[in-house]
Amino acid sequence: MPMTDQLKELSRQIRRPWNRYRAFKRLAEYHSRPRDLEEVVDWAINFGGGGLYTVKTLQVRSEIIALARAVADLKPRNILEIGTARGGTLLIWASIASERVISCDLRDMRIPGELYTKFAPPTSKCRITLMSGDSHDEQFEQRVAAELGGDKVDMLFIDGDHREAGVEQDYENYRQFVRPGGIIAFHDIVEKQPLPENQVYYFWKRLRERENTQEFIDNPDQCGFGIGIVRVAG
Repeated sequence: MPMTDQLKELSRQIRRPWNRYRAFKRLAEYHSRPRDLEEVVDWAINFGGGGLYTVKTLQVRSEIIALARAVADLKPRNILEIGTARGGTLLIWASIASERVISCDLRDMRIPGELYTKFAPPTSKCRITLMSGDSHDEQFEQRVAAELGGDKVDMLFIDGDHREAGVEQDYENYRQFVRPGGIIAFHDIVEKQPLPENQVYYFWKRLRERENTQEFIDNPDQCGFGIGIVRVAG
């Protein structure tokens, strides 16, 4: 490991107890009273924290609120998320699902998982499962199937690999786990994107030609963001 990386890792470890304390203090404040859906979204956007205990979602507020409402209307039991990132959307799903949220990410989730697995409101029976690995691997898909144990999810949120082939593969691999009448949601569906590897639009453009879809886009001229949903035939 290069010296600069070693110093960064040392600094991260030194700050870790303080970051953990601060994050759990914020979580206690969040859980201090019931929150409505808009409050939950605001907490997901502005939770804060630090280091490995940072909680944040990079979403346009109006778009993620629209999606959260659509999901809440399903009265979901189970939710599956591809792409945990900083746990912001996981905080939202944990407030909505009644039984379980499974969130998948490439990175090792053991340290932030100390915090993330406690996102569900104190009165909720929702259980949070974090899975680390490559969603494109067949063995990982089998692990997800084993976790579900034959059950189906009410919503699948795809926000991991943003390359066209990657997002298509996640859709093809994991749509089997969504119940009839459920929702499959995609993030970053607008054509104009800040990074060339954000290619969700190209798959979404093909998908909406053959599926029952809906879009939540704050501004048609915006750069990045945008949420699209597929309503699974039921």
